[in-house]
Amino acid sequence: MLFDKSMKQVIDRYDSHSKNLQKSEAPSQLQSHIDDGTCARLKQELAETSLKLRQMRGEELQRLSVQQLQELEKTLESGLGSVLKTKSQKILDEISGLERKRMELIEENSRLKEQLQVTRMARMETQLGVDSEIVYEEGQSSESVTNTSYPRPSTDTDDCSDTSLRLGLPFFSSK
Repeated sequence: MLFDKSMKQVIDRYDSHSKNLQKSEAPSQLQSHIDDGTCARLKQELAETSLKLRQMRGEELQRLSVQQLQELEKTLESGLGSVLKTKSQKILDEISGLERKRMELIEENSRLKEQLQVTRMARMETQLGVDSEIVYEEGQSSESVTNTSYPRPSTDTDDCSDTSLRLGLPFFSSK
């Protein structure tokens, strides 16, 4: 009897295990059918979308009716309008950026010119010495001060003395 009881337990476990396997297989088969249907539907959608894309590129248009061609034309015009609008906005943004950069470069150029002038003035003061008797007038450039302090030799061939004040640019006479 002990043998019968343990045998019965083994058979019961086998039966319950078999039933569990059948139950688990049934949903997987059902799931398989669902997956097959989803896969088929997705393949169909992919094929339709690929065809529409080719038609938007101007391919495979022979099968379309006049009404379908007009709808395609409207869709393409709408898309082109969006593309042109976006393109124009990007160009305007780029122009604005370049304009800002131009203004920054102009400001930097002005600062560099001021630094150069300050450097020239400092160099000139160093060359002339601190005790120099040069009087700077408002609006007088460093070059005119240099020309006044160190007169250039006369280029005239006559032996007359040159008493004119040179302010930076040499005087060219048309003799």
